[in-house]
Amino acid sequence: MLPEQGAEGTMEANIGTFDRIVRIAVGLMFLSIVVLLKDDARWIGLVGIVPLATGLVRWCPLYTMFSVRT
Repeated sequence: MLPEQGAEGTMEANIGTFDRIVRIAVGLMFLSIVVLLKDDARWIGLVGIVPLATGLVRWCPLYTMFSVRT
């Protein structure tokens, strides 16, 4: 499930181990809000999908745009 490296047009991993752990933890914390809160406020927790997904695939499109690698 890791991004492929090298060939043009493929995703190259640009998220390091520490960054990955933090993204997954933050994503899970935000997603827990969906279960813990009531009413409309809980849907804010769905924001956690983004850091969780980028942490799992080790690739961030914003990092690619700004040429950042961690």
